[in-house]
Amino acid sequence: MRKGSWLSPLRFPFHALRISTLMVPPIDRSLIALIGLSGTGKSSVGQALAARLGWRLLDTDVLVAQAAGRSIAQIFAADGEAHFRELEATALRVALAVAPAIVATGGGIVVRAENRALLRARAHVVWLDAPTEALIARLRAHDEPRPLLDGADPAARLEALRAARAALYAETAHLRVETGGRDVAAVCEDILRAVARS
Repeated sequence: MRKGSWLSPLRFPFHALRISTLMVPPIDRSLIALIGLSGTGKSSVGQALAARLGWRLLDTDVLVAQAAGRSIAQIFAADGEAHFRELEATALRVALAVAPAIVATGGGIVVRAENRALLRARAHVVWLDAPTEALIARLRAHDEPRPLLDGADPAARLEALRAARAALYAETAHLRVETGGRDVAAVCEDILRAVARS
């Protein structure tokens, strides 16, 4: 689970939500959603944007973990990816109902077509991207467990995920921003300029 000390605890009645019946309002420029592989800077950029704009920062992984009362790793181990993706889809709808806000998403949120459509329709979606070596360095700098780094060849695993998801990120995003070798402030400036022009 990502560290969430910067996020005030949010408790939502997930059990009361029915994805198929929720109304989806039109795109809201006071919602910025960050997508991309793990290590691209979604949490860091999200925190900086939220501080800069005075908006709330919502992290779909944090919302899922809070709702389930377990870490993401525990959910995967006990219930499998399919169950996690159901919780994640509900968390996304909850997050996108709050504005103004920055929404940081898990790397695999785009695997579901309904998530891609909702993101694209509801928020200004920014795809953060970086070279694989930069991703590995950033993931290793965090002290929480990172399953992507387990095994003999994390670079190959990240490249496989990139190959599988790049087209989905491109389909969903309104903007792609390169974060490799750049500081967070510069990335934020690119995002804010693009949102202001839209």
